[in-house]
Amino acid sequence: MTFRDNVKQWLNPPFDQITKNQVNNLKKRPEDLEDAFYKDLSFGTGGMRGIMNVGPNRINKYTLGKATQGLSLFLTNEYPNETLKVVIAYDSRHQSREFAKIVADIFTANKIHCYLFSDLRPTPELSFAVRHLDAHCGVVLTASHNPPEYNGYKVYGKDGGQLVPPLDYKIIQTIEKTTFDSIRFKGNSNLLHYVDKEIDDAYHQTVIEVAQMHKLSKDDFQVAFTPIHGTSITALPQVLKKAGYKNVHIVPEQEIPDGSFPTVSSPNPEEPQALQMALVLAKEKNADLVIGTDPDADRFGIIIKDSKNKWKFLNGNQIMMILTEYLLNKNQSQGVLTPMHFIATTIVSTPAIEKMAMHFNIQFKKCLTGFKWIAKLVEDYPELHFIGGGEESFGYLVGDTVRDKDAISASLLACEIAVEAKAKGTNLFELLIDCYKKYGAYKERLISITKAGKSGLEQINTIMNGFRQNSPQTISSIRVIDVEDYQKGISKNLLTLKETKIHLPKANVLIFKLEDGTQIALRPSGTEPKIKYYFSVNQEYNSEQTWEHQEITMEKRLNDFETSFKKL
Repeated sequence: MTFRDNVKQWLNPPFDQITKNQVNNLKKRPEDLEDAFYKDLSFGTGGMRGIMNVGPNRINKYTLGKATQGLSLFLTNEYPNETLKVVIAYDSRHQSREFAKIVADIFTANKIHCYLFSDLRPTPELSFAVRHLDAHCGVVLTASHNPPEYNGYKVYGKDGGQLVPPLDYKIIQTIEKTTFDSIRFKGNSNLLHYVDKEIDDAYHQTVIEVAQMHKLSKDDFQVAFTPIHGTSITALPQVLKKAGYKNVHIVPEQEIPDGSFPTVSSPNPEEPQALQMALVLAKEKNADLVIGTDPDADRFGIIIKDSKNKWKFLNGNQIMMILTEYLLNKNQSQGVLTPMHFIATTIVSTPAIEKMAMHFNIQFKKCLTGFKWIAKLVEDYPELHFIGGGEESFGYLVGDTVRDKDAISASLLACEIAVEAKAKGTNLFELLIDCYKKYGAYKERLISITKAGKSGLEQINTIMNGFRQNSPQTISSIRVIDVEDYQKGISKNLLTLKETKIHLPKANVLIFKLEDGTQIALRPSGTEPKIKYYFSVNQEYNSEQTWEHQEITMEKRLNDFETSFKKL
């Protein structure tokens, strides 16, 4: 159907009068009308996510209803002789609570038992709850760190991980066949069960079991923490208290959940600005560590003190290096590390993680962008032991009890590492420098360019197709050695012209590997109207120079590559 056909459909039953009025009001803004109706929202690396409004390309009761009705039909057909159970959680965004109840009612209307959290909870707790309750699936209403006008719908399978092929394709096919007039909105209250404390206690205990590393005193350790108006306020302070942390200072202006995120331009811990209020509090309290989590508490950022006692914001790759190196050393010192252990990261994250695996003689797994693929590795290799893994976008997972990135356990682990380092007269910054000395110095940069609407999507496709059809031979005067095209599933050496198969699922990603070890990747975001450019440079660590001097040199290289790449 054309977008005008879609508009006409939404002005008739089964759509209610409020929706019809909203459609008519949207007609006054033709460009917005077309963007809301020209296509259906689709599942990407993080599920279904979009702006809240009317239309098939928006998040509303009908698009969520269609997805839930289709998911209900899939579950009924997939498990015909079982008593079906689903778990639902939601974050602090506008309408999340209302959407969660609508989704719950549709499940129960389809004779599926629904376990709905009585209040907002972290996304990783939803992942945990699916396995804890032996449910068939889980749903969380969240748009992670997107702007306030967004919301979303993430689906989890029986393993507690987000949907991956072929399951996601089967569910999407069922959803696409589902009609709006088939949605069963009237729920069965007898099948609706509210959950909270029992799951909270079990989840908190699991976090402590996987992330508490020692029994050292925390009495003189100070933490400044911000939930950035999100769900971690329901979990992280409680977990830290149970783990012995007495001095956790919460940013009061950001403590209350609020879907408008009034104190930040973006509720994203990847952005230093989002942690600025926590940094001010840290300086006031003379804290040892700053922690900030995104609204659904699956990503976290930290600010640490360097060797000169100056505060330093770490990127996701640096955080991942510190946490992974610590876990590997801890397992090795306890004599439990074997070649049957593995760590994992994504194709756009720092190559240093693979070097760590080689050094410790354990297995390394690399997967596509999106934490669902790391969770799939845990499920696909039950004979192996997963230690930890993460991605450059500030997501990390310790152990395998949860099957999604978990800011709660990762934050506790960061605190534990910092406490132990302080007891030894060092700090997280020095641990990072030790990694650079051991594996080489790495510096990464992410550039995200927003291309909103239908025209933006077309521009992104044009950019990707342009690089795919006319691969650059040099970037910033450095020869390109290899081009990895994950959509074609082929890696091509430009010197020998030899092609090798990439043994990962197809994805719209291009990676250029240069002669000097630089890696540059580009991909459309799976959850936002953006195209993303990932730059990674490295060099041997020079012990005769300060890190600041080496960092400046690497930043200049990144600047040169970014400038050159944008001209291509």
